[in-house]
Amino acid sequence: MGTHSSTSKPATIAALAGARAVPPLLIVLYHFSEGHHYSGLRLLDLVATRGYLWVEFFFTLSGFILTHVYAARLRELWTRKGYFGFLKARLIRLYPLHLFMLLVLLALVVSARLAGHLGGYASIYDRVYHPMVDAKGFVLSLFLVQGWNTLNYLTWNGVAWFVSVEFALCLVFPLFLKAQHGRPWRGAALVAAGIAGLMLLLANSSHGLDLTFHNGVLRGLCDFSIGVGLAVLFRHAGAIAALPASAHGAAQALLLVLLAYVFTGIGWSHTGNDLYIALTMQAFVFILAFDKGWLADLLKLRGPQLLGDWSYAIYLGQTFWLQYMRVLEFRFYPPRDAMVLGQRFSTLMWWLEPTLLVLACALWGGALAEWVEKPAAKWLRARLDQPRRAAPASGIT
Repeated sequence: MGTHSSTSKPATIAALAGARAVPPLLIVLYHFSEGHHYSGLRLLDLVATRGYLWVEFFFTLSGFILTHVYAARLRELWTRKGYFGFLKARLIRLYPLHLFMLLVLLALVVSARLAGHLGGYASIYDRVYHPMVDAKGFVLSLFLVQGWNTLNYLTWNGVAWFVSVEFALCLVFPLFLKAQHGRPWRGAALVAAGIAGLMLLLANSSHGLDLTFHNGVLRGLCDFSIGVGLAVLFRHAGAIAALPASAHGAAQALLLVLLAYVFTGIGWSHTGNDLYIALTMQAFVFILAFDKGWLADLLKLRGPQLLGDWSYAIYLGQTFWLQYMRVLEFRFYPPRDAMVLGQRFSTLMWWLEPTLLVLACALWGGALAEWVEKPAAKWLRARLDQPRRAAPASGIT
């Protein structure tokens, strides 16, 4: 693959854009299952309980796409103007929706506590095992540093720890860009360094790669390094790119079989086995980057492309529904053994609740993307005179 000139814009990789469609919804299912219950069906639970590992896919995708877009602009990013222009572009992409959801959660907390005060009951924010919504966490979230080992808990919009780490990765991105510049062996070295880092994290973790407020930055750095390295290898993989679509499709089918195996055949999650799943997910970034093959063609369809476009908003918006569902459970749900539509309420909600949650998060994410995320970014670019030369949709973001 040839190196782009500094004035050209790298082609959008549609298959990778579509690959962002489903993982945020699986992360939603994971968070629901962790906070409520698992199904008891081994196959479903093995998939749901590993939802947190899709973050590996997104951090890797972020490193890949940012390198794909900015590799030819290395000198520019090492200037003061270029560096701060890059950070401004990334914050325009990341921050407005993050701030909006932080304020939405603040409104939910205030209204739930007010309703509890007026109704003479404890809100979900004043019970045992309540969500952490203190002033310190709010301030740290405002400055996007809540995921930098500054707290020992997730706070406010808990999933935004990912955005905090993504911001940290943007700060050091020129260093990665410098490290990848040159011969293909640098790409292999960055991939090897990222894998070694993940192995070290797993050796010192009691819960696998499920690292968020503590060592989430290190987790992100390792995955990001793998993504940057894969982008280098992709750039020099002209022979692979020249293979027919059938060869790419065969590789994609084999990788799907491998993904199914590591999800269902290597035991439970939160162990050292997380590495095998992470590496398989990361391999998809490289395989799909060539934009050829039957799976790539499926991901280019309108549905995956639309959900992929909404993926950041789906991911960042889920906490509202996860917490609002708890409000409904405490105040409005009938007793679990009540008969509803000929079934026990607990039996009915076993499948209805997660189904409605995933649907609500998808629609909510679409509304946030179209009515908040995109208009806010457009408004800020116009006010800050930020040209949209190559605004990448990296990772979830």
